[in-house]
Amino acid sequence: MQRLMPLLQLQPWRRFYLAMVLLCFIWLMVEPTLDFSMVQTPVKTVLITKPISLLMIMMLQLKSLAMWTIQNSKASLRSVIEKYSRTSLPQFPSNNVTSKFGTVKVSKVASLFESLDVVCDPVEVIETEFPMSMESVGQMFGFLLYVSEYPGKASISILSIPKVHDRAQIFVSCSLMDDRGSPRYVGTIERWSNRALAIPNIKCSSNTSLFILVENMGRVNYGPYIYDRKGILSDVILDGSILHSWKMYPISFGQLNNLLKDDSIVQVTSTRTGLWSEEPRFYEGRLYIDPLDKIEDTFISFRGWNKGVAFINNFNIGRFWPSFGPQCTLYVPAPILRHGENLVVILELHSPKTDLTIEFVENPDFTCGSKSRHV
Repeated sequence: MQRLMPLLQLQPWRRFYLAMVLLCFIWLMVEPTLDFSMVQTPVKTVLITKPISLLMIMMLQLKSLAMWTIQNSKASLRSVIEKYSRTSLPQFPSNNVTSKFGTVKVSKVASLFESLDVVCDPVEVIETEFPMSMESVGQMFGFLLYVSEYPGKASISILSIPKVHDRAQIFVSCSLMDDRGSPRYVGTIERWSNRALAIPNIKCSSNTSLFILVENMGRVNYGPYIYDRKGILSDVILDGSILHSWKMYPISFGQLNNLLKDDSIVQVTSTRTGLWSEEPRFYEGRLYIDPLDKIEDTFISFRGWNKGVAFINNFNIGRFWPSFGPQCTLYVPAPILRHGENLVVILELHSPKTDLTIEFVENPDFTCGSKSRHV
């Protein structure tokens, strides 16, 4: 009995968990010796379950216990605050009601590269011999575009960036004097799976321009990663040679209203997204909320889109990556919305949804992407 005393002194939820584990163990030992072959009644059939069923019951009970613990913890904290506070506390708010507002069709599109003068102040463009980190150019979050040139003579060139934080999309194009259109996407180099990239020769009459769009995907802020600088943190090597002479464009989303007035924006007349090459673009749509309807919280679904950032009424509601998953939706608080027209702008880094639509749904969705993928 003395050996069991430490178990009895455990917290109730720990004793419950140990008891459930013990029951599972007993069932595993006893179940093979039982003969239920003659049992036919529905009630007894329920009892003839495999150990996995008992494990499922245990998990459900643990979930209920966790919810009970959270509720009681909130009540305990509330009682302590009320005890030592001179004012009474308001009641816990009820869960917010959510609504779906239907489908929004994209009406305008603008290329990031053709809109650089809008999303990057020309005064803030920095020219250096070697690439600098985001922090060094004052870009503490978001995106930084690195641009350089090289003589594209080989049929295939090998690009290597030994240290890039966190994700770099690589594009090439002919110099402006050649007027060969928008930069061409050739691949992505990621921090967690750094690899060399083969770049085809696009047969320019002069030098080939290299565009590297680097995304800061957030910081860990503890342990060995507490000093986690972002951007290109090493030399950029092409066919064994270090590239020099770089321009860096800090991307800002503070002037999206000006972007929509810019000449680079294109009116969408077709939903055939195959007409556009894979490159970062801004997609604009309008959500209309009837004045008679009540504005409530909602979720914007990006199922079918790839990766990017979303804005509603110039408010950054977050980044999406449904192709990676599992999150398909972003939460949109009601105060961001208004009656009448609501401006929706999406920066899609790769390819948009085929029909160029955005869904405003009632519930969150965590079923996107592949379960086997990990960052």
